[in-house]
Amino acid sequence: MAHDLIPADAPFDKDQRRFAEGFLAGLLSVRAAHESAKPDDDSNATPVTIAYGSQSGNCEALSKDLRRLARASGFRPEVVELNTLDAEALQSIRHLLVVCSTFGEGDPPDNAKAFCGLLQSSDAPQLPELSYAVCALGDRSYTHFCKTGIDIDQRLSELGAARLVERIDCDVAYEDGWAQWKQSVFACEAMIDVAGEASAAIEEEADEHAPTGWDKHNPFFAPVLEVTKLNGEGSAKEVNHVEILLSGSGLEYEVGDALGVWPTNHPVLIEEILVLTGITGTDRVLIKSEAFPIRLALQTRLDIVTLTHNTLEALGVGGSLDDVKGLHLIDALRRWEPKVSAQVLADALRPLQPRLYSIASSPGAHPGEVHLTVGAVRYQLAGSRRNGVASTYLADRCGFGGRVGVYVHKAPHFRLTDNDRAPIIMCGPGTGIAPFRAFLEERQARKAAGTEVGDSWLFFGDQHEATDFLYREQLQAMHADGTLSKLSLAWSRDGDEKVYVQDRMRENGAELFAWFQRGAHFYICGDASRMAGDVDQALREIAAQHGGITESQASDWVGALASEGRYQRDVY
Repeated sequence: MAHDLIPADAPFDKDQRRFAEGFLAGLLSVRAAHESAKPDDDSNATPVTIAYGSQSGNCEALSKDLRRLARASGFRPEVVELNTLDAEALQSIRHLLVVCSTFGEGDPPDNAKAFCGLLQSSDAPQLPELSYAVCALGDRSYTHFCKTGIDIDQRLSELGAARLVERIDCDVAYEDGWAQWKQSVFACEAMIDVAGEASAAIEEEADEHAPTGWDKHNPFFAPVLEVTKLNGEGSAKEVNHVEILLSGSGLEYEVGDALGVWPTNHPVLIEEILVLTGITGTDRVLIKSEAFPIRLALQTRLDIVTLTHNTLEALGVGGSLDDVKGLHLIDALRRWEPKVSAQVLADALRPLQPRLYSIASSPGAHPGEVHLTVGAVRYQLAGSRRNGVASTYLADRCGFGGRVGVYVHKAPHFRLTDNDRAPIIMCGPGTGIAPFRAFLEERQARKAAGTEVGDSWLFFGDQHEATDFLYREQLQAMHADGTLSKLSLAWSRDGDEKVYVQDRMRENGAELFAWFQRGAHFYICGDASRMAGDVDQALREIAAQHGGITESQASDWVGALASEGRYQRDVY
């Protein structure tokens, strides 16, 4: 009853109370009518499981996009991580759509490793009742392009599952292929035959990661406030602290997220490409039916570094990627000097892609700003100086007042725990310090606001303490005020023996394990090829030694941490 919503001691006279009761009764009747007009559920739709493996978040976002189409096509979709599917779950599923990337040199993403292990094991279940389709994402510049998706597709077929449509292998510019594949899935005869009642009218649940206007395809051109070198004189490295203004954009981020940055290619390299190919910079080319002068296309639209099979074929230079492994487009042009038209050159190149950088700031500490920690890539190759596309764009051509296209890339699987009292352990050597500067700033801001925060422990390292102690003064100040409870440092070039963060972990193994016993959350950020694996191995050894368990049990213990969200990685 409406009058039950008005306390007896509310300061209303008789007429005011009567008006309020009538007003509330009207609102309730409208609400009841609205609720009754909604469909009760989507029980008439056919279940379909959409499972993803994603290291950076792209496949997760695509899976949620697929969920909307599934609902509109008469299915009741459930979106899950691949690792949540064990043998029993797999055998209970009738329709499975897999969206999975390949990480590094042919490895599964973290949240697909257990699933891939299951499929390849001798205990893998037979799946004669399963129908499936696979969308694989990868990068053609890697030898093992889309390997994880290919392996999943082949193994599901070997286990007796029926392929709904052919697998699609998408390069970094996946949008067109993705659009074609998802439509083909729900247009195939097998899915049309089992489609239930379309439930497009069912309200989509709120998606906390949904874009707010600016995204990869529509970046915000933000002013650069500052680019400052963090290394001291004499360092072999160049790491820059970059501050970008977001005020007025509406862009919001959480600590743990990444910032997508759209670079432009270096004008000097563009001019050499034009000379070597004999192309005039004003020649116009079509890119997805849109016309551009070739010089502008090379500057802002095309990847003028990476060689792919398509590049070699289009330029008519023959050979395979193994013949030019490690080389750039400019090296192929210098070697063969192919004379091609502007359109042939444009068709030979991949679309330029944004770069993702871990955000190094807390919005609570720097309102309206976002900070990055970017290592400038500069090296010699085939007798000439080379520059990283985005890292040197930020370092050399984006000074104060310059503008750069940016968007926020959500990272739901790399999040500072919501439990402010929980201890956190962070391992981020080199530029891997970026998200942990943000984590510590966030906890410092919460602490200043009166929130009780737990202990924090940072493992940081680099080559030399004198020149490579990134954010030295800020970290030392945080250590002094208690925001950072413990700071363990490793310098690989300061002594006779190289010391790395995993060595410091082993030295502090007993205390480290005790933190885990108190509910600590563990985070890694940085190089995936060596550091992340070495740290993971050290963690397993610490668990076995100080937990009194076997090597196999230590692996299970680490797996349980990951399942609980207490072990998260941001690796590249």
